Amino acid sequence: MSNSHRYTSLPQSDIAIQIERLVKSIERFDTPAFLLQGTRSGNERIAPTRLSRYFKHIRQMMGLFDDRCAYQYSEHLQAFWDACRDIGLERSPTGPVCLNPSATAYLDHPRSMNILVERIRQLTGELWYRRKKGDRRDLAIQQGGRVRDYTDAMLARYSRTLVIRVNLYYHQQVQVRQRVEQVFDDLDRLIAERERNPIFDYLIGYICAVEQGEDRGYHIHAAFFFNGNEVWADVYKAQQIGELWERITRGQGYFHSCNHDKEEHKDEGKTERGRGIGMIFKNDQAIRIHIHYAMCYLVKDDQPLRLKPFGARCLRMGAYKRLARHR
Repeated sequence: MSNSHRYTSLPQSDIAIQIERLVKSIERFDTPAFLLQGTRSGNERIAPTRLSRYFKHIRQMMGLFDDRCAYQYSEHLQAFWDACRDIGLERSPTGPVCLNPSATAYLDHPRSMNILVERIRQLTGELWYRRKKGDRRDLAIQQGGRVRDYTDAMLARYSRTLVIRVNLYYHQQVQVRQRVEQVFDDLDRLIAERERNPIFDYLIGYICAVEQGEDRGYHIHAAFFFNGNEVWADVYKAQQIGELWERITRGQGYFHSCNHDKEEHKDEGKTERGRGIGMIFKNDQAIRIHIHYAMCYLVKDDQPLRLKPFGARCLRMGAYKRLARHR
């Protein structure tokens, strides 16, 4: 009988989120990975704790940190990996193990995981770790200001601006082998299409943000600004961009058009104006708050990347310094 169903290989994105959940749980609960209890017969019983379930994929958690790509890690992943190295965690057939404190013998897997938990707990109390959450919040605020300024500069270009919002995803079946650097490669190809694809005729600016969600894995939120005096069919334009994404990803990706939603929900009062997308008039100042809200959604801090290639920019915006003089 095959036992292959007992172990499920998770996507890179899901493993990163599992590590984050483990580290956050270690912060919340003062328990070991496993309870080791003696029995009347003199044997030892291993009992689960609040943390035990996170160690089901511990081999993949360790395997996330390989040499194929140089990554920058979130504080949760960094604390986990530092702890693995600090205790000298090694792979073994029964699960990762480490040496005892005197370095004279290997501990069994449950005791090794208890040592790992204690080291992670120590690292989460250090200053570098505690500062990261505030740094991420500050970055989101800073990027929100940049996005608002950029949006205002785009809307100042012409009397009318067509605003397109699309979310770019990957099908679940391809996420199993997907790595985050592939997402950035696909985004680079999409942005490069601006220079040669007629879909982007009269494009005046764009905002793209790479994110990582628990349900959809790696994905991209994108906004495109067109000269509204030349381009006006927003639903059609969003469809074109989405289909281009599908071609770039060779059918591995799909899209969701916020402009399509605008049309579907008109009867519910969710109009183009209220959603801050579609055709925007330059002299309509009242709509700016809705546009800013729609654009700042792209840089919210609740779906950050847990790992990214060194030097990769999660937020991409077109150049606008020269345009800002027309405000």
